[in-house]
Amino acid sequence: MALSSAPALPAGLAPAEVAARRRQFGRNTMPRRKQEGTWRLVRELLTEPMFGLLVLTAGLYLLMGSRTEALTVLGATVLVAGISLYQQVRSDQALQALQTLTQPRARVRRAGQWVELAAEDVVTGDLLAAGEGEQVVADGRLLQAYDLLLDESFLTGESVPVPKAADGQQALYAGSTVVRGEAVVEVTAVGPATRLGRIGGLIQLVQAPPTPLQRQVAAFVRAMALVGAAAFGLVWGYHWWESGSLRHGLLHGLTLAMAVLPEEIPAALAAFMALGAWRLMRRGLLVKQPQTVETLGSATVLCVDKTGTLTENQMTLTRLYSPGDVGPQPPPVEPPTSAQQELLAYAMWASEPQPFDPMEQALHRAYAAAAATDQRLAFRLVHEYPLAGQPPLMTHVFADADGQCLVAAKGAPEGVLSRCPLTPDARAAADRALETMTAAGLRVLGVARSGCMAGRYPATQEGFRWEFVGLVGFSDPPKASSAAVLRQFYVAGIGVKMITGDNARTALSIARQVGLRRPEPCLTGPEVLALDEPALRQRVREVNLFARMVPEAKLRVIEALKANGEVVAMTGDGVNDAPALKAAHIGVAMGRRGTELARQAAALVLLDAELTGLVTAVELGRRIYQNLQKAVLYIIAIHVPLVLTVLAPTLLAGGFPVLFGPVHVIFLELLMGPTCSIVFENEPTEPGTLQASPRPPAAPFLAWRQVREALAQGATVAAGVLGLGYYAFLTGASDPQARTLVFVTLVLANVLLTLVSRSRRYSLRQTWRYANPLLPAALGLSLLLLASCLYLPIGRQLFQLQALSGMQALSCLAVAAGSTLWYEVYKAFRRHSGHGKGEVGANEVGR
Repeated sequence: MALSSAPALPAGLAPAEVAARRRQFGRNTMPRRKQEGTWRLVRELLTEPMFGLLVLTAGLYLLMGSRTEALTVLGATVLVAGISLYQQVRSDQALQALQTLTQPRARVRRAGQWVELAAEDVVTGDLLAAGEGEQVVADGRLLQAYDLLLDESFLTGESVPVPKAADGQQALYAGSTVVRGEAVVEVTAVGPATRLGRIGGLIQLVQAPPTPLQRQVAAFVRAMALVGAAAFGLVWGYHWWESGSLRHGLLHGLTLAMAVLPEEIPAALAAFMALGAWRLMRRGLLVKQPQTVETLGSATVLCVDKTGTLTENQMTLTRLYSPGDVGPQPPPVEPPTSAQQELLAYAMWASEPQPFDPMEQALHRAYAAAAATDQRLAFRLVHEYPLAGQPPLMTHVFADADGQCLVAAKGAPEGVLSRCPLTPDARAAADRALETMTAAGLRVLGVARSGCMAGRYPATQEGFRWEFVGLVGFSDPPKASSAAVLRQFYVAGIGVKMITGDNARTALSIARQVGLRRPEPCLTGPEVLALDEPALRQRVREVNLFARMVPEAKLRVIEALKANGEVVAMTGDGVNDAPALKAAHIGVAMGRRGTELARQAAALVLLDAELTGLVTAVELGRRIYQNLQKAVLYIIAIHVPLVLTVLAPTLLAGGFPVLFGPVHVIFLELLMGPTCSIVFENEPTEPGTLQASPRPPAAPFLAWRQVREALAQGATVAAGVLGLGYYAFLTGASDPQARTLVFVTLVLANVLLTLVSRSRRYSLRQTWRYANPLLPAALGLSLLLLASCLYLPIGRQLFQLQALSGMQALSCLAVAAGSTLWYEVYKAFRRHSGHGKGEVGANEVGR
């Protein structure tokens, strides 16, 4: 880092001092009250409508003297509470794991060495370093600053970065980000004692607004709650009038309310999103917010950087050009010419003294190999002009102990050439060399030099009189996987656009090598900035390759794509990428090699920096969304027969016996809840999911056709169950016998409906091969519990059932199979007629 040339720093804290200060001042974390988390879970549980209904029902049973039923309902209440807590804790643990991985890192000086550690391990008194793109993780006094520009907008609201100088008065605050330059601070406060901590940790308190899916689910649940309230009043009033008992009528009303209320859906939504983010994390894909999972399956356009994303980011210096050369030359293996030595030296001086960038590292290695005498220790960096101008250029000024200055610049070759006075022949030769290098896909930098007096520097680098030194070209070959990954995106219906800071010819060469579709024409950053909004929106539809892009141009491209209705994912790893990453629907930071600012701005971090991970993210996003659809459609379908069985006596005005009480509804709800939020969440990706088109962003979570199908499934089951019960009633069966037939048939139908609902397209024969160990466990438990209700005396007494004969059990199974398996025939018809083509995965919505 450039600060290495500044005055010497203290050695930093010793291990014993670190431990003592941590005990005295605490860890560098914002306050988290575990009690609040526990009370939050309890509060949410106590305010769940189903919990209230169960407690009220148990109280009614006690008032009516039915202690067994009351204890059963209370036991079920505990079980429901346990399942809810398990789901919430499981989701919270997944989110806590995500939060741990999203914590920033820090560099501190301890015992004379710079070490990297977790931000929470920083203590008061540490010497903390922060460079470009990194976050300041604690409050501190600024000891050293080098060309420092800081983003403090989270504290001040000021969007313009502010310069800082080490004048003994300046302080840096936790949460700010280094936009340019480098700094060293002595930490003065950590955790709750920081300015951020004192104002309440507002960043951590910000709640994201509800997503479209959350709003749709909430509206659906509210609508069902209103329906349940109206039905509750109707049933309560009818049974009160029919029996003359207020308690009796209220008990029937509560039974119906429990049957109507789809309390499984909000729990399933939260579990699917949180556990989906956890599944992505296990595959090296860090999702910053679980809501991002909802968006992944909708991505229609991917804007991808070139360097390090499509290419290896392993820069190798392969070509040099000095004025007078006959075209670009390979790096010297023999002693270099004086012109080559000069070119390598000034290219190195224009780089950081301790380089992070792979190109600058390659230049330092080449200089060390070519120089007769290494001059790096004799000179120190005394002034720097950051990357600026169009085309961009950066300049370093070095001086030795005698005051002799070296001024070196490097940047876009066309920018360097335009700033240097050259004869027409020399300029033509340089242009030919540049064309040769870029046509080969090399990344090319121009190098220039100048002079100045020590301490007398122009206000901008444009004030120097530049002399052209030459061109350096680096090879950065495409990754072996890039072409295949792009093909996968195309198959998934996702367009790909390359956005790079390289010149157009280099970008075009790489684009052709990786198989980018329609790489021509190419649009450059200045051209993007010159277009008005309507023209830019039209151009981004036609152009897939963007070169010489600056942050403002990248942001305009992203906004234009969004204005065209695209769901945009963008990859990036630098400070310059942060605005566009934040603006994209899905900002993707490429692994740990990227800047902290890019990771904080992104919604998704690919920890291994491989674009194949984004293909996995899209696939898992579609799988999660698809499985959530299956779960909700299953809940809709199974609630229909449950509600109609409870409601039938009221609708038929006494022409049908009251078969189900609260205990029967609770039993079925206990079977449905885990099936919805645990079994379906664990379902694997269906064949063809990644090959389907992206889900339209404006499409509803469930299309009306899908809801109609689920209602038809439920109505068919209801017809079978109630038909069997009515037949038994007409043939003289007792109420317990009719209740047993209906209850057993509905439980068996629930098992078969679960199997049928594993796919809205593929047959049972195919879905049976899907790997999901939770499915047989859940269905086996359902059948075991049903058997205990039928064949254990306490079960029969509690549920008022009778043991069935073999023929009766077969009748229940036949009705359950007939009322559910018809959907398999329907699916086969749709497949063979072509109506179901492509209706897998994400694009099943909105059809």
